[in-house]
Amino acid sequence: MRRRYITIKDIAKALDISVATVSRALRDAYDVNPHTRQRVLDMATELNYKPNFNATGLVKRSTHNIGVLLPAITNYYFSTVITGIQQVANENGFNLILYLTNDSEETEIRIVEELSLSSLDGLLACVSAHENNYAHFSQIIDDGLPVVFFDRVAAHIDASKVMQDDYNGAFMAVEHLIHSGYRKIAHITGPKELSLTQNRLNGYIHALEKHGMRYDPDMVVHSGFSQADGVGDIEILFSSIGSEPDAIFAVNDRKGIGAILALKQRNILVGPQVGVIGFTNDPICEIVSPTLSTVAEPAYQVGREGCSLLLKHIAKANFAARSVTLSAELIARQSTQRS
Repeated sequence: MRRRYITIKDIAKALDISVATVSRALRDAYDVNPHTRQRVLDMATELNYKPNFNATGLVKRSTHNIGVLLPAITNYYFSTVITGIQQVANENGFNLILYLTNDSEETEIRIVEELSLSSLDGLLACVSAHENNYAHFSQIIDDGLPVVFFDRVAAHIDASKVMQDDYNGAFMAVEHLIHSGYRKIAHITGPKELSLTQNRLNGYIHALEKHGMRYDPDMVVHSGFSQADGVGDIEILFSSIGSEPDAIFAVNDRKGIGAILALKQRNILVGPQVGVIGFTNDPICEIVSPTLSTVAEPAYQVGREGCSLLLKHIAKANFAARSVTLSAELIARQSTQRS
C-alpha cells in the first residue's frame, strides 16, 4: 500500500489557494507572486512535503534528468524510441534515467510510487498492460512532475500524449489483405484494456465492414505482445477444424513472426495459403522467411516528439496538454503474396 504523502492538494488546502497556483509556485513559474511563492515553500517545509525536498531545492527544481518508463528495451520499437528521446535530450543538455517494468502492473506502480521527484524534471511513460489503473500517475502529476505518455498511453489522464496512428495503420493492413485476395481475416492482438489494442481492433473491424465482410469476434484473440503469444494465438485459431482463417493481422511484428512459425509447423504455406501482416517494421521482418509485410511505426519520431513535448512542459508550468498522432506506412512483402 502506498504510504501517505503530503501532496500539493494538502498545501493548497492549508493556504486556501488553488492547486494550480501551488504547482506553479513549486516550479518557480514566472506568473506567481513572490510572496505567494514563499508562502507555498514555507508551508511545503512545514508539512514535510516530499521530505527529500528543502526550500532551496523546491525553487531550484532543475536536475536536467528525465525519466523514461518502458515495458522493455529488448525490442526494436522501444530501442528506436529511446534513440529519438536521447537525441532531443542531448541537444538540450538533459540526461535520461531508464525504468523498466517488464510489462508488469505491480512493477510499474512500485517504480512510480518510489520515484524521487527531486531527482527528475519530468517523466516519459509507456504504460504496462493492465486495467486502466493509473492513479499512481495522477499522484505524481498532482505532485507537480510533468508527465508525457507515448505509444501505450493512459487515455483518461489529462497529460500530453504521443502516438502512432493505430487506427488507420490497422485499417491499411486489413485492407491490404483484402486487396490481396484474403477473405477470412483473423486478428491476434494485445490486452483488451489498452487504448492501442482497441484502436487497432477498431481499424480491423471497420476495414472489414467497408468491404462488406462480417466481423466475427471468434476471429480475434487477445493475449500479450510476444512471439510466444503469437504462436499460442495461432494454436487457438486453428484448434477447430473448419474455422481456420486465411489471413492473420498481428498487433505487432513479434506476434506476426510467432504466427509465421506456428503456421510453418502446421505445413501451411505463408502467403499462398495464409497471409500474415504485422505492425512495427522490425528489421527481423526482412530476415524471416517469407519476409513479413507490416505497418511501419514512426518510432524514432515518437521518441523525438515525446521528449520535445516534455521539455516544453518542464520549461513552462502551465503549458497545455497536447495529443500528437503520427502517421504509419504500409510495407508489403512476401507474407501477403497469394501467388
